[in-house]
Order: sequence, then C-alpha cells, then structure tokens
Amino acid sequence: MDFTNYTHTVTERFIRYAKIDTQSNPDSPTCPSTMKQKNLGALLVDELLAMGIKDAELDEHGYVYATIPSNTTKQVPVICFCSHMDTSPDCSGENVNPIIHKNYQGQDIVLPNDTTQIIKFLEHPDLAAQIGHDIITTDGTTLLGADNKAGIAEIMDAANFLMTHPEVKHGAIRILFTPDEEIGRGTDYVNMEKLGAHYGYTMDGESLGHIENETFSADSVTIIIKGFPTHPGFAKNKMQHAMKVASEIICKLPNEKTPETTEKKQPFIHPTSINGGLEQVELHFIIRAFDTHTLNSLEQELEQLTQLVLTNYPKCSYEFVVTEQYRNMREVLDAFPFVVDYALEAIKRTGVKPVLSSIRGGTDGSRLSFMGLPCPNIYAGEHAFHSKQEWVSIHDMEKATQTIVHLAAIWEEKSAN
Repeated sequence: MDFTNYTHTVTERFIRYAKIDTQSNPDSPTCPSTMKQKNLGALLVDELLAMGIKDAELDEHGYVYATIPSNTTKQVPVICFCSHMDTSPDCSGENVNPIIHKNYQGQDIVLPNDTTQIIKFLEHPDLAAQIGHDIITTDGTTLLGADNKAGIAEIMDAANFLMTHPEVKHGAIRILFTPDEEIGRGTDYVNMEKLGAHYGYTMDGESLGHIENETFSADSVTIIIKGFPTHPGFAKNKMQHAMKVASEIICKLPNEKTPETTEKKQPFIHPTSINGGLEQVELHFIIRAFDTHTLNSLEQELEQLTQLVLTNYPKCSYEFVVTEQYRNMREVLDAFPFVVDYALEAIKRTGVKPVLSSIRGGTDGSRLSFMGLPCPNIYAGEHAFHSKQEWVSIHDMEKATQTIVHLAAIWEEKSAN
C-alpha cells in the first residue's frame, strides 16, 4: 500500500483536538462526567460527516459512533477502532498549547512557559528512536492530551484515507470514541448492539510498533475508618483519631508492592486519596495484578493490615469495599489469536518491527473484551502521559495511521468470498 502521495492529516487534527479541554472528573456522577467532552465529540462528528461518513453521531452519553462502509463483496467481520476523548484529571488539560519541535537531535527539551519542566533525554529512553523526527510537546503548563487524542487523530486520518482511496478494499469499519476512560468509566454506556462489531482495537498504546494483548486486572478499594472523637481538651485515654489510624495504614503498606518500586508484571497496591477528619476518614486505593488470584491476595493483605492497625484502636471500626474495575483482556484474546496476529502483520507492513507486550494499566479494550468485543491495544505514540512532560512523535502517529489502514485491508484479504 502506497502512502507516498498521501498528505497525512493526523498532525493538524491532533493539534486541533488537543486544544479542546476534555478533562474528566471522577467526582461527577454524570456521563460524560464533564459536559465539555461533548465539545470534542461534536467536532469529530462534523469532521466525519464532512468525509462522507453519513451515520456519524454523538449520543446523549457523549459517545461517538460512525461507520466507514464496506467496499468489498466479501463477507468481512465488522471491525471497530476505538479511542477515548477525555484526558486525565491528574494534570490540567485547560488551555493546552501544543509546540512542534522540528528535527529532534537528542537534546533535553526545556518547555518554554515553565522552564522547570525539562524532558530529559536520559530520563525518556524512547527519545533515542526520535532522532530526526518532529516531536510535539506542551508549553510546560498542562498535559498534552496525546493520551488519547493521538489515537483519535490516527483513527480520523485513517478514515480520511479510506474514504478517499476506494481502491483499498475493506469491510465495514465501526468507529467508537468514548468519554471518561481515564476515570474507569469509558465503556459504561457503550451500546454494543448499536456498535455491531465483531472484533476491535483500541489505539491507546505507547511506543512505536507495540501491540498489547495483556493488561492488569484491576479493582478499587475504599476503606472507611470510623474514629472515636472527643473534645481535645479532655481526650486523654479517650480519643481515637480516624486520621491517625488511616495514616498508620498508609505507612505500613509494603514498600515492595507500591507503584514506585514495581515494574513489568509485578503487582501493586496504590493509595489514591484520603479524605476526612477526626471522626471518619475514607481511604481510596487501586489494586493491580496480571491475574485475579494475585489481585484477590493483595486485597486480603490490605484488609489484614487494616485489622492489624485497628487492634490498637478498639473503639474504632472500619468498612472495606472492593469494586471491580476491569480484568486482563488476555483471558479473552487467547481464544482469538488471529485478532492479534493481523495487527502484528499490519504493523510489519508499515516497515516497523512489531512488538507484542503487556501494559501496566488498562484500556477501554480491557472491558470491551469481556463485553463480547475481543480488543487488543495498538500503539498511538503517546509518552509521559498524565504529566506536563507528555510528548508524541509525528512520525509515530503517521505510522499508527498506516497500521489502521493496513489492518482494515488485512481483514478483507483474510475473509472468504
């Protein structure tokens, strides 16, 4: 497939999308959690309609659905490409100012509007593969939003290519853009019947050439500590302070099982917030492991630690609530190996060496896989996400776009007449 004479639109699309604030809010009960996510959704629908994709729509929950129609007589399974519109609540996404650094040569990148933010070559090993390429960063005051607007821009660019190159044969392709992935709700209101896809791919991975068929399994845990309050002037041998109980639990977490000391397939327990005072405190955790047995063991360990701390506070009590978030998608994908194999072949056809790997996180594909849509994760080129040092390579985004196009063609090639 020849992209020589095609002018990619992925960069201009990405910059346009990155400037729209779509930060999600875990404390909001609505879907989407922030209505501003619909601003991007509406723009995407307009652009899809302008391409000639006639059924593009934004639903009441902030999901975008669209179909690139089949142009083959073969019976090809319907494939879905998915990315999420929201950005992380961990770092501001307001007034994002993308900056293109031309012809990167391996230097540290000082971000101009906050010079304390320096993307250091030695701290970002993937920069070594970007020599001679153009890189997009922020100005240092916000995140960039490449997680996951790079994926959105790549899907949109691929859609543009397929709609303007009818000689590339493919089956029906469904596009799905979701809200609230960053707060674990990205698939809560996906209408699977409306989506009507057989297999899918999220464009939400990191390094060039990578496809991920395995994620963490994930739960959240809430521990509610109920203290014994008294007047502080008359508290001796009476008061039992919920905040102090909570702090002891945090301090006793095993250091070798926290995010800052683990890597690869090592699991972790991670406290994410603490709220409350003397009478009551809520502790929130996320628990991550690559298998459910280990996940359950970590939850038991955390509850046992809580009970141990409370032995010194007999007037206090606790509640321990576990909420399932997602499970390792490999449990589903192993039954459909061709879904991953086709993606590996598509990456190879772009001239990039494919790498099959695991991800220390989750994607919408984690949950979609268990909702009946086997859905591995393909690289989008995003790096240092959820931070002011986030960056993305234009070269990598263009290669990801090409991967989508090749993948659409491979599904058609592999299908019977």
